[in-house]
Amino acid sequence: MLCLCLYIPVHISERIEFEYFESDSLPAQLKSLFKLSLFLPSQEFDSYRKWRKKIVKAGDKDLDGQLDFEEFVHYLRDHEKKLRLVFKSLDKKNDGRIDSQEIMQSLRDLGVHISEEQAEKILKRIRRGHICAPIMYMDKNGTMTIDWNEWRDYHLLHPADNIPEIILYWKHSTIFDVGESLMVPDEFTAEEKKTGMWWRHLVAGGGAGVVSRTCTAPLDRLKVLMQVHASRSNTMGIAGGFAQMIREGGLRSLWRGNGINVLKIAPESAIKFMAYEQIKRLIGSNQETLGILERLVAGSLAGAIAQSSIYPMEVLKTRLALGRTGQYSGIMDCAKHIFKKEGLTAFYKGYIPNVLGIIPYAGIDLAVYETLKNWWLQRFATDSADPGVFVLLACGTMSSTCGQLASYPLALVRTRMQAQASQEGSPQMTMTGLFRHIVRTEGAIGLYRGLAPNFMKVIPAVSISYVVYENLKITLGVQSR
Repeated sequence: MLCLCLYIPVHISERIEFEYFESDSLPAQLKSLFKLSLFLPSQEFDSYRKWRKKIVKAGDKDLDGQLDFEEFVHYLRDHEKKLRLVFKSLDKKNDGRIDSQEIMQSLRDLGVHISEEQAEKILKRIRRGHICAPIMYMDKNGTMTIDWNEWRDYHLLHPADNIPEIILYWKHSTIFDVGESLMVPDEFTAEEKKTGMWWRHLVAGGGAGVVSRTCTAPLDRLKVLMQVHASRSNTMGIAGGFAQMIREGGLRSLWRGNGINVLKIAPESAIKFMAYEQIKRLIGSNQETLGILERLVAGSLAGAIAQSSIYPMEVLKTRLALGRTGQYSGIMDCAKHIFKKEGLTAFYKGYIPNVLGIIPYAGIDLAVYETLKNWWLQRFATDSADPGVFVLLACGTMSSTCGQLASYPLALVRTRMQAQASQEGSPQMTMTGLFRHIVRTEGAIGLYRGLAPNFMKVIPAVSISYVVYENLKITLGVQSR
């Protein structure tokens, strides 16, 4: 016979029993009795209901709204593994115990400064028991240290929505900039917002984007040329494309259009961050860390708002990249030419496919990144939750590549629409008309012109972004592990 009872804090003696779940799929020897019950006063039912909702959400694998025995055991094992990772990350001395100094140091790394007295209060934290159960102390033996067993016993049945120490290692690792500007924004804790760490992260990310985009600008310009000019009759290759650019304008022409590409990083990042924070509030989430679906919705909407604000700069970047040597004297000259010849609406050509491309890019990028992250944590994170540089780079590179692959046809159609007026004799087509024209004249492969240089820039872009980002964080005084 197996019986498992859980208790929540109460202050009076009246008790009501609520059956929590029973399993119909237990081994035969356990079927005689398995019941998980809660004893609580009737006025505490709302607290119980909230607790139950959290733990069911965390452990319900078949999404039937119930938690059976197998799911509960799986939840406990997974939760215990996460707790061990947190314990190991807090145990700075690697002596199997956490003391007040280690708690102070760990919180200091997160930007929270507490006194030793406050740290000792955390060690002595009390969870009040039920009238039928003892009061539970985290430090059970009064040694002013917490060993693994004390840590596990205290936290195991607390259905936390996330494990802050684990999330910390991954929190700002999606900052890698590959120049597409479609990724979901980073999330910042309340403490990071209060201490000003958030803007340091944004500045570091912006600086990393400037260096990364500048280093990979020749590949980006080659991609634009191939998207617009390559066809069945004009099979522009990578080597031939570079040779053509150098022959037409010298080495300096390889970076044509990079200035506006770098200038738009700051306003786009700021608008996206502000929009993301407001949308998080509008969708009614009180959590610091959103779920993957909520992040996708909030990130896609924030991206659409940011792109709408800076889209004219996207058009200018494309026109400058396609321009001949001496055609424009600079960004403002290019803007004047477009406005005089084509009017204000020219600055929003290709806007619809650009906005539509945000959803598949952000969704797949986020889903692949989360999947790879969780797979690594479950399979390899036995002694430490720190993934290391290689894992971060691999996850960022693969997720970004998958996101670009899914959204690339829309990006190509956007670029061609932006470039239509600059090509003499070129018909002015709509998005659907251009899609049909490309498929009819070039086949499905025509929707992927320029894909090779686009993928070639991913690994160097991610790598450069990571190195510059980490160094800028150190310069700006951002705690990094």
